[in-house]
Amino acid sequence: GFSFSLVARYSLLNMLWTLNDIVKATDGEVLWGDPRQEAGGISIDSRTIAAGEAFVAIRGEVHDGHRFIPEAISRGAAGLVVDRRGREALPAGNRGQSPSFCVAAPDTTRALGDMAAFHRRRCPAQLVAITGSNGKTSTRRMTAAVASRRFNTLEADRNLNNQIGVPLTLFRLTSEHRWAVIELGTNRPGEIARLAEICTPEIGVITNIGPAHLEGLGSMEGVLAEKTSLLRGLRPGGRAVLNADDPRLRSVLRELGPAAVGFGLSLEAAVRAVGATETARGIEFELILPGDSAAVHLGAHGRFMVHNALAAAAVGTLMGLPAAEIAAGLARFFPVAGRLQVSELAGGVRLIDDTYNANPASMQGALDALSALRGPHRGILVAADMRELGAGAAALHRELGRMAAARGTGKLFVCGDFSAEVAAGAATAGMPAADIVTGSRAEIQAALLAELKPGDWVLVKGSRAMGMDQVAQAIRRWAGDSARSPEPNAARR
Repeated sequence: GFSFSLVARYSLLNMLWTLNDIVKATDGEVLWGDPRQEAGGISIDSRTIAAGEAFVAIRGEVHDGHRFIPEAISRGAAGLVVDRRGREALPAGNRGQSPSFCVAAPDTTRALGDMAAFHRRRCPAQLVAITGSNGKTSTRRMTAAVASRRFNTLEADRNLNNQIGVPLTLFRLTSEHRWAVIELGTNRPGEIARLAEICTPEIGVITNIGPAHLEGLGSMEGVLAEKTSLLRGLRPGGRAVLNADDPRLRSVLRELGPAAVGFGLSLEAAVRAVGATETARGIEFELILPGDSAAVHLGAHGRFMVHNALAAAAVGTLMGLPAAEIAAGLARFFPVAGRLQVSELAGGVRLIDDTYNANPASMQGALDALSALRGPHRGILVAADMRELGAGAAALHRELGRMAAARGTGKLFVCGDFSAEVAAGAATAGMPAADIVTGSRAEIQAALLAELKPGDWVLVKGSRAMGMDQVAQAIRRWAGDSARSPEPNAARR
């Protein structure tokens, strides 16, 4: 009766937005509407907005949401949040009718974040924020799997890790959630600090510091400064979870003392892995916690996944979970498409699809996985450019070629603006010229498919913009009809 209705109303109130709430959150100007008028949610997409939600018109690099205000209204938007330059986009003659309220803010992207921060403060959930140069998404998913063993946990359903995606995830918080696990990404200074300001985490995780987004962050010192800005945004009494095997983070770990938990393979780490081994089934290791331990099986490949699992385990300890429960959570993890996804295809070919993205550290990890998994069989690297590396890009691509050759990779297919540098690095490290193929993506794909043989292990990887997922799909199609092998048409060196 009454108690159930009260609980239901409280749950619903966590999702409702009055005009007064939006004004408080954004410090915006009311153009029209009663302060008590409500919206049932927040949307930035006029194509998917539900009737009764408020539409926030975001100015993006490609699209300006103010252009889609009429469509949002036609779909039943209860209110509008516009920027002060966007008033001319407002429909004339219907103020006070539909939509029932409108707020003008100086910047709607910032307003979206401020509204998410407001909502996060009125919900009871505690929050884990994860950043780092590599492993953010896998660590986020492992952490959510661990937390979900005991708590109602919110996790981003996609890789929503920027100033638009993080607020959209936080808007999904309800009174029933006890934890939220959020990923924070960056490619220029100040982004992590702003995202931390929005989500104010109780636990901040930094997976590692590596040469990613150097074009925007300038140097490894710039990467470190950007990632560690997360720690300044923790709630009072918050805890840091840091990679004790990363030399740059090890010094931060020592500075923070009891406010931080270290994870890794070294004895300095409070959360450690012992005896990690990689098999065709995945990775196994002994999880060592202070005063507790458990055997862990990960249904994933790549030794670097051990560090991701240890980061999640460290968060689990801060949540009060024992080792056995953490191990059970980690056992539920499986890699998403395009992230070291290993498939055994018809025709005896094994595909390692790691096409989601690439930087130097993740390339090294993927090559290590290829080397460990292929055994006596031929390993093939199909690679494309690593983007956003700045002035050192050419040297980092030459190092990629050198790493591939040093690990005994039997064949290299490479495309992109830096393909010549990758090829040169491989040749310098001793890979025969006949085993190096460069050309367009279509050309190297055709050359690859023409000579795939039973037993081959093929790693496909490149930055997201390079579209290497299309090569992985072509290999899968080839396996379904291996008699149709295209003729090679690629430049060799």
